[in-house]
Amino acid sequence: MSTAPRKTTYREAAREAIREAMLRDPRVFLMGEDVGRYGGCYAVSKGLLQEFGEERIRDTPLSESAFVGAGIGAALGGMRPIVEVMSVNFSLLALDQIVNNAATIPHMSGGQFAVPLVMRMPTGSGRQVAAQHSHSLEGWYAHIPGLKIVAPATLEDVRGMLWTALEDPNPVLIFEHVQLYNMEGELSPAAGPVPIAGAAIRRPGRDLSIITYGGSLPKCLAAAEALATDGIEAEVIDLRSLRPLDDATIMASVARTRRVLIVDEGWRSGGLSAEISARIVEQAFYELDAPPARLCGVEVPIPYPKHLEDASVPQAESIRLAARALVRPA
Repeated sequence: MSTAPRKTTYREAAREAIREAMLRDPRVFLMGEDVGRYGGCYAVSKGLLQEFGEERIRDTPLSESAFVGAGIGAALGGMRPIVEVMSVNFSLLALDQIVNNAATIPHMSGGQFAVPLVMRMPTGSGRQVAAQHSHSLEGWYAHIPGLKIVAPATLEDVRGMLWTALEDPNPVLIFEHVQLYNMEGELSPAAGPVPIAGAAIRRPGRDLSIITYGGSLPKCLAAAEALATDGIEAEVIDLRSLRPLDDATIMASVARTRRVLIVDEGWRSGGLSAEISARIVEQAFYELDAPPARLCGVEVPIPYPKHLEDASVPQAESIRLAARALVRPA
């Protein structure tokens, strides 16, 4: 078997992660709306029904509360369920199951019961599917003790984080940005498990730190490349894990660059960017040469028209301008 890197997509890497997990452990199964015959809303599970059958690739009724609850029960019973929710917006229909059951049962049972549940869900905008299918709500879930929240932004992470999540005794929510599914790149067949905690420095720099995650990572990297032509070297940090946050990597980067821009497609008010900004001020205030800056989604429901959808969330050019203003204020 060749170990040379091969061309693939984020979607295919996610599918391969599910397939490998099911081959490795007979307790693993996938359930959700249209994951079987249709192949998944974003075609991630295409072909898996034919390979593994209806016992392990389970199409569910259109009731998030019911099938997320069934996943929690299966996890309590010793299985390793992967529950796919068609859109992060629809996960709100299962909030009681996620927040009041999955996150709390280990604590309320005094550690007698674990809930090794993995939930996957598309998040973010960019596909013109309007306000009920396009929001970035992962920051809400990052508020909840008892949950682990990850947002893989690379081929290696979307393939390698799933198996690590399945081995964790806690419920893990994996947020896959819809704009990443078609992203192409090279992936080694030997790529292994990836931790579901810890940020990664995707581009080193000296003039400012750009902190982001998920679908905003490629935009931040593009902005950093553009800034470099102007003599500004930006360090780009991919959070990868939103709960727990990797304070150590964030603070070390801020200490090096002394300026920070937090880029989050989610809304600004009460959002993840506010939490990161507060932690930086609490832990690294005297390292800063300027106040932390935030670039977030416009506080409106995501519009349908393409030009308005693009204008409602950070783009590479707006990230570049915000970073430049931080380093070279007018």
